[in-house]
Order: sequence, then C-alpha cells, then structure tokens
Amino acid sequence: MKNATFEPPGRPQRQARVIPLTRQTRKTTKPFAPVTPAYRAVEEMVHELRPVMPITCLRPSVIASTTQWFLKHFPGEVMYAVKTNPDARVLKTIHHAGVRHFDVASLAEIKAVVAVAPDAQMYFMHPVKSREAIHAAYFEHGIRDFSLDSHDELKKILEVTDHATDLNLYVRLAMNSEGAAYSLAGKFGVSMEQAPELIVATRAASEKLGLCFHVGSQCMEPEAYRHAMAKASQLVLETGVKVDVLDIGGGFPSIYPGLTPPPLSDYMRAIKAALKANPAFDTCQILCEPGRALVAEGGSVVVRVELRKGNMLYLNDGTYGTLFDAGVPGFVYPVKAIRPGGALSPEQAEFGFFGPTCDSMDAMKGPFHLPVDIAEGDWIEIGQLGAYGATMRTNFNGFYSDETVELADKPMMSIFGIN
Repeated sequence: MKNATFEPPGRPQRQARVIPLTRQTRKTTKPFAPVTPAYRAVEEMVHELRPVMPITCLRPSVIASTTQWFLKHFPGEVMYAVKTNPDARVLKTIHHAGVRHFDVASLAEIKAVVAVAPDAQMYFMHPVKSREAIHAAYFEHGIRDFSLDSHDELKKILEVTDHATDLNLYVRLAMNSEGAAYSLAGKFGVSMEQAPELIVATRAASEKLGLCFHVGSQCMEPEAYRHAMAKASQLVLETGVKVDVLDIGGGFPSIYPGLTPPPLSDYMRAIKAALKANPAFDTCQILCEPGRALVAEGGSVVVRVELRKGNMLYLNDGTYGTLFDAGVPGFVYPVKAIRPGGALSPEQAEFGFFGPTCDSMDAMKGPFHLPVDIAEGDWIEIGQLGAYGATMRTNFNGFYSDETVELADKPMMSIFGIN
C-alpha cells in the first residue's frame, strides 16, 4: 500500500489509511472494583497477617488528599501521569478525587484508565508510538491528543489517523534537567533550534496545537518551570503561530530522607508568575502531569528480614521488586521496624539492604536508619513507594508478590506538611 505523502505546512489530501480498519468508538469494560483488605495501621496488619511475602500498602485517603491539593492550587487542569502507578485502586481514587485528565504512554495504560474511568480524557503523551498503538488509541478509544518531537512522528500520526481533522497535537520541547534527581533530557524533545519548523508544520496539521516539556523527575528547583515556560514563550513569539495548550509536564517532587524539596506552594507561585510574565499563554489551556507528588506518599511496602550479616539486611524484596529506585539511583526511603509482641531498641544504626535474588546488583546501600537489634524475622515498612514501586517490579528468580492491603494511617513522610 502506498503511504501518504507528507507535505507540511499545508494539510495534504486524505489518503488511504496505513492500517485499514473500521473506525470504532471507544471500547469500555466493566469498572474494576477490587476487594482489598483494610487495616487501621500498618502495625495492626503485620500483627494479624505475619506476612511471609512482601505486601504493598495503599493509603487511598492520602492519595485523595494530595490530588485535591493539586486540583485546588494548580492554575489549570491536572493530568495524572499513569506510568507512576497504574494500579486500578490508585486510578479510581484519583478519578473520584476529581481528576478527569490522564497522561498515558501505552495501550495497556489506556485500557487501565478506561476500566475505572471511561469518562476520562486521555492524552497519548509518549513522543514515539507504534502505528498500531496510534490506530487503536484514535479509532478504538477516541483519543485525539498526541505528543511528538519529530517530523517523522507527525507524519506517522497523520497517516495512521487518515489525516484526521480533529487532532490535538503537542510538540515536545527539549529542556535541560538541572535541579532534578532524574534527568529526562536526551531521549525526547525537539531542540530549540529545530522546534520552529516542527511547530509550524504541526500547527497546519492540528485542530489544537500544544507545546509540552518536562523539567526532569523529582525536580528540586521551582524556578525550573519558570525558565522552561519562558523558552516556550520565546518559540511562540518566534513562530507567530497560535498555541492553544501549554502542558508544563511533571517533575513535581515528593519528600525523602535527605531529599527535602521546597514547599509545593513555591512551585505553584513560580508557575503563576511565569504565566503572568508571558502573555503568549494568556489564551492557552494550561495542563500539568503530576505523578510522584500525587501518589508517592500513598504507598509503602512491608518486607521481612530473612538474614542479617553485620549491618547488611537480606530482605524478601529488592531492586527487581518494588525497591528499584533504592538501587542504582540510590534513593533513600523512610523505614520503620516492626516486631509484633516484642520491643525494639531505641538506639539506631545505619544499614544497607540486599534483595532476595541471586544477582549481586540487587543491593541498596542506603543508609537506612533502623534499631541496632533488628534481626531475622522482623518486618520493615519502607515508605514513599506509591510512585514507581509496585509498577516497576519483575518476576526475576520467581520472587514476586502483588499482595496489597489498604491502610488508614498517615504516610511516613509528607511534603504537604511543609506547605
């Protein structure tokens, strides 16, 4: 089949689709309603279950509260980054809290959102997508919002959607990630030098044109958003095109031991100041993509100590499970020892962790501060794992557990307490 010819900036005539399937309306499934054991506090759960396998703990009330804070304070629409935690219980909580916009990166994430929130508006914000994924998103799930960072991706989207006239297309801009714990620079984003041509071409092909960027994960500098927004504004003035949507991305931080960001209210002030200083965005819809800041505090994992060697503890979960970020990135999580029916020493010491697999890289240097007498058979709650915890785990060596409970107690740490 002959591919359609790409002729920006004018809109080409309609061509035969690359994947000739009949257009369908969004498929929906019966809303997911998991039955999850609930406890008042983590100690109660451990005392009752004495879990042999790692247990993921969700705190729905915490996730609802953090979500409502963003909805109240962000000067635009809040779009949850599903990749952070696609658990149906989490999605349902965020949706019930008031979020109606979801950032999805794959067909699996699309289906996860549809299962619990069929009324949600989804944005396919992965800048590089397969033709099959684009086709299913557009024709089966009714998605109209797509991001891109190259002429080839623009051409692909137009071909697969039969040069649809109702596309909302977002040009992803490259931004540096200085001040972020995780740099997201390098893989995605069109450079400032190449962006004008792509913006003009995308404007010609879209019903609504958006600009988007990401300042990096766990951003510790509120001013990073102001600088990025100023660069985006410069491009709008340079190209002279009408921009309908500005998506400032994610990167909003959570709090970890030794990693305390400024109050989230500082980020909101910087964003509002940038909007005021850049009239190019006066008529734009404003979006953000929080993930970590919404859900990190709402999740933890309870693990068991299987062996102690000096100040190294061998756990039944590790970097191939929910503790990936404690490995190579070296995140230090809050920890709490639990010994049902027994007392632990008030004296603390520094410990490192080994996970259960046979791989020597399954190691977490910490330091994690725990009682000096912690021993085999004790449990440890590891906090701030609502983000990139359970969603990153694998089946390596057969060590896997998706057992989940809900807790009604407070999170181990909270950034919202410093606002």
